[in-house]
Amino acid sequence: MRKFLSTFLKEIAGMLEKGPPQIERVEEENVVVEDVLPHKVKKKQEKPLQKKKTAVIHYPEKQLRDVIDLMEFPFVALSKDRINPLIYESEDKTQKVVISGHRGHFIASIYDWDIILIVAGKIQEILNNGSDVPSRKITIPRHELLKALHRERGRKQQKDLEKSLARLQLTGINTTINNQDGRYVEGFGFIENWRYAERKSDRETKIIQITLSEWLYELCCAQGSLLKSNSLYFDITSGLQKFLYRTARKHAGKNRDGWEFSLEKLHEKSGSEGNVRKFKSKLKAIVIENSLPDYSMKWIDRNGKIFVEFKKRYLIDEIDKIVEKHEENKEKMIEFSKAENLP
Repeated sequence: MRKFLSTFLKEIAGMLEKGPPQIERVEEENVVVEDVLPHKVKKKQEKPLQKKKTAVIHYPEKQLRDVIDLMEFPFVALSKDRINPLIYESEDKTQKVVISGHRGHFIASIYDWDIILIVAGKIQEILNNGSDVPSRKITIPRHELLKALHRERGRKQQKDLEKSLARLQLTGINTTINNQDGRYVEGFGFIENWRYAERKSDRETKIIQITLSEWLYELCCAQGSLLKSNSLYFDITSGLQKFLYRTARKHAGKNRDGWEFSLEKLHEKSGSEGNVRKFKSKLKAIVIENSLPDYSMKWIDRNGKIFVEFKKRYLIDEIDKIVEKHEENKEKMIEFSKAENLP
C-alpha cells in the first residue's frame, strides 16, 4: 500500500509540473468535438449488412452518449411537471423548435432524457465496432437499465421508468433540426413506441423494448453526432444543473480556454419557464456551489452584464485516470494471486 501511494503521489506531482495537457481539437459551429467519431454506415459494401430487428444491451455503465444537435436547443423541460409548450427560434429564423405535450401529459423532461443517453451509447458502440447496422428497436434488461441510470430496483422505480418512456413517446416535436431546408412538415416524438415484457422462458428476466423515432435515430447515427458524457451526470438531481453540464460538455469540451455565456443567453437556451430574475438567482447559487462533474463554473460581472464561464477540470480528470489505472492494476494482481494460489 505504501508503494502504491508513493507511485500515485509522484504521478500527480509530475502532472502538476507539466500543467494542462495540450489537446488537439476540431472546432465546428462553436462545438469542440474530441471524441472518436462514429463512422457512417456505408451504402455499398462487399457483403451487405443484415439489419437486426432488436439488439439486447448488456450495458457498461460508462458508455453514455448525448446528441450534439439536441444539446444546443431546449428540446426537454427542466422540470418534471411542465405542461406549457417549449418554443424556441434563433435570431436568424433558421432554427426553430416547438415542443408540446399531449393533453393530460407533461412534456418530456431532462430527467426522462437520461434514457436516451443509454440508447445512444449503444448505437455509438455498434457504429464503432462496424459489425452491424444499429436497429431502431433496442431491447434492454430492466435491471441493467435501472443500474445504468443509477436508480434502485423496486416497484416505484419501475413505474417512474414507464412514465418517463410514456412522456418521451407522447411529447410532440416540430423542428427544423435535421430538416434545415424545410422540405417537409412532420410531427413526431422522441421514441416511436416502448414495451415492457417478461420472457416466457425466464420469468426473472424483465426487458424494456424502446423504438426510436426515425428523426432521433437518424440524428444518433449521423457521423460525429454523439458526445461522451460522465456517468456521474445521472447523480445530478437539479434540472438546471443537468442543463448546465450538457451546455459545458458541448461548448467547453476539453478546450483549455473554456467557454462563456451571458445570463440572457443561458436563460434562452434552457427554455426555463421562470423569468430572468428568478433564473439568475438559481443560476448564481449553482455557480457558487460549483459541483458539476468535469467542469468548473465562474460568475463574471463585466460592466454590469453577467456571464458564466465553463472550464474543464483538467487536474481532477487526470487524477481520476491515475486512480482508475492503479485500481485496474490492483485487481489484476489480486486475480493473479488467486490463480497462482499466492498468499
